[in-house]
This record gives sequence, structure tokens and C-alpha cells, in this order.
Amino acid sequence: MSWIPHITVASVIEKEKKYLFVEEYVKDLKVLNQPAGHLEENETIEEACARETLEETAYKVKVDYLIGIYQERGKDEIDMWLRFCFKCSIIEEFNERALDKNIIRKVWLEKKEIINPDINLRSSMVLRCINDYEKGIKFPKELISSFLEK
Repeated sequence: MSWIPHITVASVIEKEKKYLFVEEYVKDLKVLNQPAGHLEENETIEEACARETLEETAYKVKVDYLIGIYQERGKDEIDMWLRFCFKCSIIEEFNERALDKNIIRKVWLEKKEIINPDINLRSSMVLRCINDYEKGIKFPKELISSFLEK
């Protein structure tokens, strides 16, 4: 089998010391993740982050800054994820909008609530992104230059 890279985006959204998560099923296991997903053809990394957040939470967001770029290899040693994680701010909520079909619900939780052996995180990158956000790590989103023609 060949090596398979996955370019993904995620958003950290914090309000009153709680973080926005989505609960979803991955291979019949209920997990928590930041609003996140794959980069699609002909969109920038920033556009992908805003789109995925809208699709999974019904929140229109503004991308504020880049928290970090994370790399994680799958247990099978074939898949590799490259995650661009951004701090985002909510602009508007669309209550009537249905969430992505894989999303069970959106939920606001304190960090201490997800550090629990009964909670399954989608990957170790979920907690790493929050930890880096809390450390104040930030990079200008302009660090990622896009040369896509529109």
C-alpha cells in the first residue's frame, strides 16, 4: 500500500472558558473533535476552515490566526494527517441549518471535561491544539500564502 497524506483544518473556538466541540462517530466509536475536516479542491486553507466549521456547527466564523500545524501518523503507518489549526471567532449562528450527516451534536465543554478516560478524542491533535492556544501560541494567518486563481 502507498502512503496517504490527508490535509485537514480545525478551528478552536472558546467562549467563557469553554471550547466548541463536535461529537461524531468514527468507525462506530463516539469521539470528540474540534470542528474539522479536509481541504477541498480549489479552496484555501482558511476557506476550508470556515466551511468545515459552518458545515459541522452551523456557525459562520472569522479566522483570526493560525495556532499551529500538526502532523500525526495513523496507527496503520500508511495514513498521515497534516492539520492546520486556527483560532476562530463566531460571527453568526444559523439555527435552521442542519449539521453535517456525520455529526451527532455540537457541544461546549471546559478543557477539564475532555481530559477524562471515558472521553474519546478523535486524535491527540485535539488536545495539542487547545494546549497551544492556551499557551498563547499564534501565527499570522497570512503565513500561509495561497496562489489559487479564483
